[in-house]
Amino acid sequence: MEVIEINTESIDLDQFLKWANAASSGGEAKYLIKNGEVSLNGRIETRRGKRVYRNDIVTIGNRQFKVV
Repeated sequence: MEVIEINTESIDLDQFLKWANAASSGGEAKYLIKNGEVSLNGRIETRRGKRVYRNDIVTIGNRQFKVV
């Protein structure tokens, strides 16, 4: 599991994917989310504006990120 630190209280899911280098662009992040390839705390998330908070777990394929 990769630990990713954010500097704000929360961050949009699509922005988090770019911040964590899980997506190379906003377009790629949008594609991954809309196609159901991203889960947040164990549930598939298809809203790219969904807020991600500290201690959340974001999963894309075999990569897992813990937000701190």
